[in-house]
Amino acid sequence: MNAQIILYQVVSAYLFALAGGAVSALLRLAHKQLCALISFAAGTLLGVTLFAIFPESLANSSWWTAALAAATGYALFFIISKYVHHVCPACAASHFDEDATRHFSEIAIALVVALAIHSTTDGVALGIGREIHADKATSWSLFLAMCIHKLPEGFALGGLLVGAGYTRLATIGWVAATEATTLLGGVIGFFFLANVSTFWLGLVMAHVGGGFLYLAGHAVLGEMMKHGKGLVLTSFFAGIALIAALNISLRMLAP
Repeated sequence: MNAQIILYQVVSAYLFALAGGAVSALLRLAHKQLCALISFAAGTLLGVTLFAIFPESLANSSWWTAALAAATGYALFFIISKYVHHVCPACAASHFDEDATRHFSEIAIALVVALAIHSTTDGVALGIGREIHADKATSWSLFLAMCIHKLPEGFALGGLLVGAGYTRLATIGWVAATEATTLLGGVIGFFFLANVSTFWLGLVMAHVGGGFLYLAGHAVLGEMMKHGKGLVLTSFFAGIALIAALNISLRMLAP
């Protein structure tokens, strides 16, 4: 994959998050709509992990090293969410009630730190595409899942800021600054991991996949506790089906 496509994917993922933040600054979606979008995004994350990330990781490393790397990714997000702040505002949207927005100034630093780590790993996953992705299916399904996930992520973060009393301009600025770590991750992956062996890059992808498993599970369980299972599960499996269909289609079309 050439450098222009990698740049396009990283910047596009960032712009999707920024678009989500901008939309939330201008209008409010009903939580039922946001719930469906969050669940759909969670499904795409699980789909890309099962159909693209893990198979690619296993192709470049042994199963036990990939499993260990995935466990570290899951554990990292679990620890951050438990002791710092919810690592993804979209995945924890149900927790952002009126009390949370009133006390945003108290949790802002923790939220930014947690989301910055999350977004950096997103960028790294896209940035190392030139070195690790063996086929278009993996690259484009990862990109699609990332963009779909970034939209409700930016929307949820923007909604929290608006609810805390921030102006529309300040809200967009906060979202833009916080999500800019996606670009940082892309730079790290593209420039600083360019000469790393595919074995270690495979483990990096497995680590990212472990984090995606946490995000997907946390999002679905969180929404199911607040809303009907039918909407959540339908949207969730639709996201999985989309990524599965994309992988199958691209592999059939590959020369």
